[in-house]
Order: sequence, then structure tokens, then C-alpha cells
Amino acid sequence: MLKGILAGLAAGALWGWVFVAPRMTPGLSSVDLTAGRFVSFGVMAALVMAFTRATHKLPTTAQALAALGMSVLGFSGYYLLLVLAIHRAGTEVPTLIIGTIPIWVMLLGKPLGLKWATLLPGLVLTAAGLVLMMNVPLGVPQVVPAPSGSHYWQGIALAIAAAVCWTAFAILNAAWLKRHPEVNATEWANWLGIATGVGAVLLWLVAGSSTNELLALDNIGLIAIICVATGIGSAWIATILWNIASQRLSASLCGQLIVSETLFALLYSLVWDGTWPGGLQLLAAVLFTLGILASVRAHR
Repeated sequence: MLKGILAGLAAGALWGWVFVAPRMTPGLSSVDLTAGRFVSFGVMAALVMAFTRATHKLPTTAQALAALGMSVLGFSGYYLLLVLAIHRAGTEVPTLIIGTIPIWVMLLGKPLGLKWATLLPGLVLTAAGLVLMMNVPLGVPQVVPAPSGSHYWQGIALAIAAAVCWTAFAILNAAWLKRHPEVNATEWANWLGIATGVGAVLLWLVAGSSTNELLALDNIGLIAIICVATGIGSAWIATILWNIASQRLSASLCGQLIVSETLFALLYSLVWDGTWPGGLQLLAAVLFTLGILASVRAHR
């Protein structure tokens, strides 16, 4: 259990970097950055599979199809829905909707033998922390002002669809790994990576900038480094760690650990800005930490 908890927290630490990466690559659109990250994820996974083919087997057709479906739910499809939601409804409300994912995963992934009363303290502490974090900017600028009318509500529907996708990914991914103990965390991450890399290429072809536009950017070298670093660290390594947590822990406890992503995103943002946390930020961090401890205690 301890190894699973540490793996889940480490995955959150790597995911948190994604919130700061856009600020490190000015001039690059969110679609281009994400496509670059996920293509790097796919290339890394393919290289590992190529160099370890003697000890790691290729997926069966059913396993490859499962990896493709999971990659859409948890990576390329989820992000595309989120980008579309932000363009239609602005940043604030979609971010609020996405921020509820840990709570939904905790609720839907509760083990049958665990009483609701035992799980309630962690849920309440996490919800309170999320409410406070809604007032804490992480340095990601507002893309467009939130419009009104049908365009706005389309964005809300897309944000809800994105939240449903990642919630489903977290629960189904954990269930799939538990049903297939013969597949280790790294193998599954590699299969997901290749499927996600293919989806990222399609995403870039549909909504990304042209090659000439990308090559004309002044900071193209830094952009390439960030894409590769987030692709290997925040995608490939983080997925391996998340798979380890999903194999060893219940989906509800994994859901609680997702809030570590927000904690680390806040930490990295403060370090990047060279500022100290405010009162609301500190209180939210304390509530998140207490929520994690309460959930770990409830699942013992």
C-alpha cells in the first residue's frame, strides 16, 4: 500500500508541472504544446518497446484496442474536449468542473466494504480545498472571456464530457490493470503511449499550427526541450507511476491522490513566480494534505 501511495503522489508531482509548462513556452498554443508532449510520450514508449522487445511482449489485438480506448479517455480525447470547452466558455468554469474529478473518482471507486462514514472526512476536506483553490490562479491566462448564450453552454457541456472522460479513465484503467496482472505497469504505459502518440499527431493535424509557424518561433529550442521533458516525465514516467498506484490501491484512494497534482502545480507556480503562498493557498494545501491522510487512514 505504501508503494502505491508514494507512486500516486509522485505521479501527481509530475502532472503538476504541466500547469507551469505553458508559462515556460510563450508563443506556443496549448494544442501544439500538448501535441508535442504526447508525441514525445509515444516516441519514448516506442523506443522502450523496441529496446526491450526480448523481455516485453507485444499487446494482443484486444489489449491494443483497450489501450487505444484508454488513451482517448485519459489523454488525447480528454484534452481536446477541454480545449474546446475553454474556447467556448472561458477558463474559470471549465477549470472548476475539471477540479471535481478527484471527488467523482473517490465516490465512484469506493470499495464495497468501505463505509461512507469512513470516507466522508477525506471527501469533505478535499471539497473544501477545491473551493479555496478556485480563487487561486496558477498562472494560466484566460483564453477568452466567457461568452453567453448557447456557445457558453456548449462549452459547459464539453467540460463535463472532459471530466467524465478522465473519471472513466481513472476507474476503468484501475479495473483493467487488476484484471490483467500479467501486464506490468511499464508495458501498459508503453501501449498507452503509442496509442496516445498517434492521437496527438491527429490532434496536431486538425487543430495545430503549421510547421512553418512553429519553426519561426524564437524559442523553438526551449519549446522542444519542454515538450520532450513533459512527454517523458509528465506523461511516460507519470503513467507508469499511476499504473503502479492503480494496481495496488482502490480507485477511491487513487482519486484522493489526484489532488496532489494541484498541490504540486501550486508549488511550482510559486517557485516560478518567486513568491510566497497566500493565506488561502496555505489553507487549501493544508486541507488537501489532511484529506489525503484521512483517506489513507480510511482505506487501511
